[in-house]
Amino acid sequence: MNGTAWGALAANLAVGAAVATAVLLAAFAVGTRLRLHRVVDVAWGIAFSAVATTTYLLSAGHGDPARRLLVAAATVVWGLRLSAHIARRSRGHGEDPRYTALLAKARGNRTWYALRTVYLLQAALVWLISLPVQVASYAAVPVGVLGVLGLIVWAAGLGFEAVGDHQLARFTEDPANRGRIMDRGLWAWTRHPNYFGDSLLWWGLYLLACTSLPTALLSLVSPVVMTALLTVGSGKRLLEKHMADRPGYAEYAARTSGFLPLPPRRDPAERRR
Repeated sequence: MNGTAWGALAANLAVGAAVATAVLLAAFAVGTRLRLHRVVDVAWGIAFSAVATTTYLLSAGHGDPARRLLVAAATVVWGLRLSAHIARRSRGHGEDPRYTALLAKARGNRTWYALRTVYLLQAALVWLISLPVQVASYAAVPVGVLGVLGLIVWAAGLGFEAVGDHQLARFTEDPANRGRIMDRGLWAWTRHPNYFGDSLLWWGLYLLACTSLPTALLSLVSPVVMTALLTVGSGKRLLEKHMADRPGYAEYAARTSGFLPLPPRRDPAERRR
């Protein structure tokens, strides 16, 4: 058996869309009841995990067993870690300013506006970004050098994201750092180590789906869209807009790479000495 089971994959794509929608509709019900739409951020990783698990079960007998297991496990580990981290970070906090600002634009019923612009949009993004997970699971080709490289890239991305999140959490938990800008550890090399790691690991999952030219082209939208979301979409751009007026942030931004990890730039005054 060679290649990709395209017919079975097409059916899986339909089921994957339904699963992603179901998870985000459940989040909508919770968010509406709590009047706290930031719960959608917790549901984000859970939805990816649900799509990956469903895909693993449905692809039995179609794709290479090792590739199916690797791509499903990699997605679930990432998704559940991210959801648990966001849940811990947001505990005891009110609504995310991003959603407050978004819902302020609503004309008419804010609840249905939130459903369309927050939950259903994120369900569509989960389905689109999870394409490599679904495509890789239906490839009968054994894991080769490119697949191993993909796992290495995924692991590097997950490590970067997890370490960055941990460093920031420890920094913010220390009362002595209140009002200060986190510029230590990975945060000295990039202003967004968590976003960079997130992007990197999806490029790794993409490599796992590259078993032929058609699968590579079909799956390419995933890491491109994820990277765009993190850099010019709702990630880096909105966070930096929120942080712009914080004391010391302009100086931090001047010496620290915006996304790709790079050695910190020296202060202009120091270079003149």
